[in-house]
Amino acid sequence: MKIKEIRGKNNEELKKLLIEKRENVRKLRFDIASKQVKNMREIRNAKKDVARILTILKETK
Repeated sequence: MKIKEIRGKNNEELKKLLIEKRENVRKLRFDIASKQVKNMREIRNAKKDVARILTILKETK
């Protein structure tokens, strides 16, 4: 997800997106542990998305 897309959303949308992305990271972690994921970079990208969302939320406070 691009930073421009994240900046275009309001706080409520960002909080919902944050919950969704954190759930995705959790699911990917379990899938990697059980060797069901072939692309290991997915978890890295998901973590970066979470960090971007948190950064934008902190900037707006």
